[in-house]
Amino acid sequence: MQVSVDISLYPLKEEFKKPIKAFINKIDSQEEFKVKRNNMSTSIFGEYKEIMQWITNNMEETLLDDENAVFVLKIVGGNYYRE
Repeated sequence: MQVSVDISLYPLKEEFKKPIKAFINKIDSQEEFKVKRNNMSTSIFGEYKEIMQWITNNMEETLLDDENAVFVLKIVGGNYYRE
């Protein structure tokens, strides 16, 4: 099943840019799904199981590094990627 996932990371500390950039770099380095970035979030498009496994693994790493961080996810059935 194809999905579109919008993900935002909000580190709750003064030095918030570094964890955000690190997470975006992780997203950009994968090749399993399409990615679009904007000012407030990053959208990823592809197979549900692949995306959710990737998110699970990488969110956990981020939360272990930065306990005071908030992730916001919006998941929509269907691949709405547009160039």
